[in-house]
Amino acid sequence: MRILVVEDAPHVRQYLCTGLKAEGHEAIPAGDLSGARAILEGHGIEFVIVDRGLPDGDGLDLIRELRRNGSTIPAVCLTGRDRVDERIEGLRSGVDDYLSKPFSFEELLARIDVIRRRAGLSPFLVAGPLTIEVEARKVRVADQPIELTAREFDLLLVLVRNQGTVMSRARLLDLVWGVQHDPRTNVVDVYIRYIRNKLGLNLIRTVRGVGYTFESEPEEADR
Repeated sequence: MRILVVEDAPHVRQYLCTGLKAEGHEAIPAGDLSGARAILEGHGIEFVIVDRGLPDGDGLDLIRELRRNGSTIPAVCLTGRDRVDERIEGLRSGVDDYLSKPFSFEELLARIDVIRRRAGLSPFLVAGPLTIEVEARKVRVADQPIELTAREFDLLLVLVRNQGTVMSRARLLDLVWGVQHDPRTNVVDVYIRYIRNKLGLNLIRTVRGVGYTFESEPEEADR
């Protein structure tokens, strides 16, 4: 599961991200509200962990914005504010749970599991003939398993999570490879070709001069 961790204290943020990654999740850190908003725009976030006391505002404001915009992304608020009225405010803002600091990481994991079950979140992503078991990192096309390398899987997952959105090569390089590359590199194109060949279906459409987009209905030919 792709989890956004919004926490301004570096040691707490690192602690949470390290623990979540050890549990098989993908943890994406942010130190303030502006950074969190930018991440929410295009990273396919599936869960939010947010602190209240952030440098540019109250973490609850982020949840209120999500709910006003119709988002049902589950969220847990972590905070040192533990008065009853503050907990009530947190729950009424739209968070699914409210955990006071200091907290047990095992309790946090348990609460995340409860919220996921309650929300009916599936460990699968289904797009047309494609099924992805996110945490198990397995891919099937029409119930036939497809063997992908780690990088191929990460690239396909980003495209599927952003289905219908045209992703530029630069954006894919940033999200999948995570380092700066020569803008003239063709590494994204090479990996797209690998994935297409393995899937046997043209579910990834080329948008000339821009990048790629995933579509659940196969294209007859590459554009």
